[in-house]
Amino acid sequence: MAEALILENCDFDCGTNNRNHHTADAGCTKLIVRRGQAFEIKLQFSPRGYEEGVDQLALIAQTGPCPSEDFGTEAHFKVTDSLQEGEWSATISSVDGENLVLSVISPPDARIGKYALSLETSTETTEESCNLGEFFLLFNPWCPEDSVYMEDDEQRTEYVVTQHGIIFQGTNDSITTLPWNFGQFEDGILEASLDVLDNNPRFVEDSTTDCTQRNDPVYISRVVSAMVNCNDDNGILYGRWDNVYGDGISPMFWMGSVDILRRWKKRSCQAVRYGQCWVFAAVACSVLRSLGIPARVITNYYSAHDTNSNLVIEQYLDDQGKKQKKQKDMIWNFHCWVEAWMNRLDLPEGYDGWQVVDPTPQEKSDGVYCCGPAPVLAIKEGDLAINYDVPFVFAEVNADVIYYIEQKDGTVRQTKYTAKVGQKISTKAVGKDSREDITHNYKYPEGSEDERRVFEKANEHAAVPRAQKELVPYAVDMKIKVSEKMEKGSDFDVFAVISNNTEEDKEGRFMICARPTSYTGDVGPECGMKDLLNLSLQANSEKTVPLKVLYEKYGSSLTQDNMIKVVAMLRDSSSNDILLAMRDIQVKNPDIKVRVLGEPKQQRKLVAEISLTNPLSEPLVGCSFTVEGAGLTEGLVVKDLDCPVEPGQEAKVRVDLMPQLSGLRKLVVNFDSDRLQGVKGYKNVIIAPLPK
Repeated sequence: MAEALILENCDFDCGTNNRNHHTADAGCTKLIVRRGQAFEIKLQFSPRGYEEGVDQLALIAQTGPCPSEDFGTEAHFKVTDSLQEGEWSATISSVDGENLVLSVISPPDARIGKYALSLETSTETTEESCNLGEFFLLFNPWCPEDSVYMEDDEQRTEYVVTQHGIIFQGTNDSITTLPWNFGQFEDGILEASLDVLDNNPRFVEDSTTDCTQRNDPVYISRVVSAMVNCNDDNGILYGRWDNVYGDGISPMFWMGSVDILRRWKKRSCQAVRYGQCWVFAAVACSVLRSLGIPARVITNYYSAHDTNSNLVIEQYLDDQGKKQKKQKDMIWNFHCWVEAWMNRLDLPEGYDGWQVVDPTPQEKSDGVYCCGPAPVLAIKEGDLAINYDVPFVFAEVNADVIYYIEQKDGTVRQTKYTAKVGQKISTKAVGKDSREDITHNYKYPEGSEDERRVFEKANEHAAVPRAQKELVPYAVDMKIKVSEKMEKGSDFDVFAVISNNTEEDKEGRFMICARPTSYTGDVGPECGMKDLLNLSLQANSEKTVPLKVLYEKYGSSLTQDNMIKVVAMLRDSSSNDILLAMRDIQVKNPDIKVRVLGEPKQQRKLVAEISLTNPLSEPLVGCSFTVEGAGLTEGLVVKDLDCPVEPGQEAKVRVDLMPQLSGLRKLVVNFDSDRLQGVKGYKNVIIAPLPK
């Protein structure tokens, strides 16, 4: 009679398995594997080893608070002669005395999450059961049968494994870059991402039904979209756009998702203050990547917010060019969202691939502040009946814009100004820090037959059908041009260039005004103004009107967005038509210089020298450098400067680093002071691995 088979030790071999499952950057202290791909566990028995024909082995994998085979959150499977694809399965890879290696595979549609794994052993007369430990199961973009499968290896590396990235901001005329540490493999981030799922209202109401849907990236991405904002749940971020952040942290401060997610988890899932669109999008991108769903951050310039679903954005200005507060429709200089890659098994064929997921709380979807996943192809084709929230995203990139001037006598007059939303839709290029323009993924070229076809299709679903635009050139044209150097702390000129393309002289009243503005379009006090009551334009001629913008006027009211809105209006005396021109300009922050001293190698101490020169005509006080980097530092390194930095003086600090992992890492730096907030810089560091 064979004695019981007693487990002495279990080794999940996290180092090897994690490397094979593209999760090695998370280290080797916990097993993180991807569904539909085998992993191995090493078992040691005592006092005897496994005997074929005598011992029967079985495994139990469980996830969620109420595991159930009926709901797909529990699997009970025997160890057989070979792995069975498409289901939970295990087989013996090798036997060596008391040591045995099992190969285990999950189905490519398994529920993702944290699993408990148990072993059952039996002979003809004995039965034993023991807990082997816990492991994490993720989506698998490397598995062709997984619904998030991505064929291109370079794209998989960029959108799943890469922990650093670039987010684009600024204006469509002056695009700026924001380095970001997504940090999806940093310590505690996967656990925080799973906490995001476990704190969503659907889980709280019915954990069994919620967990059974965690095999579906559509469901997961919709939950993430809702949970990154805190508007109607225990979400991660509190949104604020009024430049009052004294009881929290300015959105400009953040350099990555790691600190945000750790704060949220540490504070028992209380919302972190504060976020704006790029922070919401970046955190959602980190959560999706950590769960195994390919994701990237998208920036849409001149982004519309259509509140009444008529695909028309109506903007009202006063006779000084200042935006009126009564309007609900909005146009943001830029807006960020996330694209997540997945098959849409819930939709007719053809809508697989990139899906828009927008966690910034703007409008409710099915009663919740979330948006998406909306197939990018459905947006391009005007298929507004497709789930989820396609009409809202379609309007963001395609809505018509009409500007009205409210005159002093109370009358309202439409301007001759054509604005185009959805410009230079951008994301980080694969494998490099340059910008990839993906506008063509969202819309057909202006004036093309396909654009007209999509217009007619989308119009059928609009709340109020709109008329097809006719692009008629105006006889008088006006554009705003800017100086080459517009740096914070300096004065600069902007110019209104007016072209009279008619055969007759023109006269009118001309006004040009500059005001600091936020990226959402709210404007501050006037910082430059010129009002010409009688402007003469000769036939077939061009006239340039300059406006000087002084730092002493814009410096105190410039928002952290570093933007100034310039509005020019020309009222034709003969026709009373109003010609409008607008441009949002970006005032450049000083550069942060980052030098790495020494040769970057694993386990070798590095020193980063970081400096910034004060460009202002006044001292900077309360200065601090904050440094973060995936794989380079534990948390944040903050270096405060004790003394003020005088005009033209260089602020300089040194930061000790200890790189742990091989490959390219991005060192992200933020500088803050009383007069310069959220100045960002970064440095790519190539770390040599330890010699073998």
